[in-house]
Amino acid sequence: MTDDHADLLHDLETQGWALADDLLPAALTMRLSLASRQAWRQGLFKPAQIGAPGQPLLAPGIRGDEIHWLERDSTAPGWAEFQFWAAGLQQQLNRYFFIGLRRAEFHFARYDSGHGYKKHMDQHRGQPHRRISLVLYLNRRWTDTNGGELCLYAPTDHKQEIKRIQPRFGRIVVFRSDLIPHAVLPASRQRWSLTGWFRSDEALLGNYPVAPASNDSPFPGSTPSGAAA
Repeated sequence: MTDDHADLLHDLETQGWALADDLLPAALTMRLSLASRQAWRQGLFKPAQIGAPGQPLLAPGIRGDEIHWLERDSTAPGWAEFQFWAAGLQQQLNRYFFIGLRRAEFHFARYDSGHGYKKHMDQHRGQPHRRISLVLYLNRRWTDTNGGELCLYAPTDHKQEIKRIQPRFGRIVVFRSDLIPHAVLPASRQRWSLTGWFRSDEALLGNYPVAPASNDSPFPGSTPSGAAA
């Protein structure tokens, strides 16, 4: 385990969220950033929906991003290398927390200027398989005046803001999908990321790599809750 991962796991354990800058090689982040733009030019992005699986709903006033899901065999530049890195992180999460992660799912996300995502949880009510959320920001030359922060709220008081995180290039944020309410604030320019979840259910159709699970025990005090992802 690298020192960066040790700090990340410790913060995730003690506060339910963590961030790190430059955890991935800059060249890999750049390839993923270019891949996201290429996918956009190819028309592969679709408006994101809210609601549980089987009950999707377009609600641009609540969630204003467009997304492109990345399949395991995608040839997007940098994707195979990122999957390898994510599988390693998944193994470390299992060893550290004993949470039985079995797969991951990721997509590119693009918010146009002025759009955001209102406060929500990533774990659907009654569907506890999303355990850890991860965001990698792909925004080059981002400044504080651009807005677009990820706003985190206290688990015990969903009105209490605890952190605003600038979506700077190469920054990675992880947080417990069942615990941390969060919102994406509108930005003054396009906002790009690679976003996804480590899950405790089996892979569907073999689309994503499965790292060995240590155990299927939950985090201490974990409670399935929340609405739209």
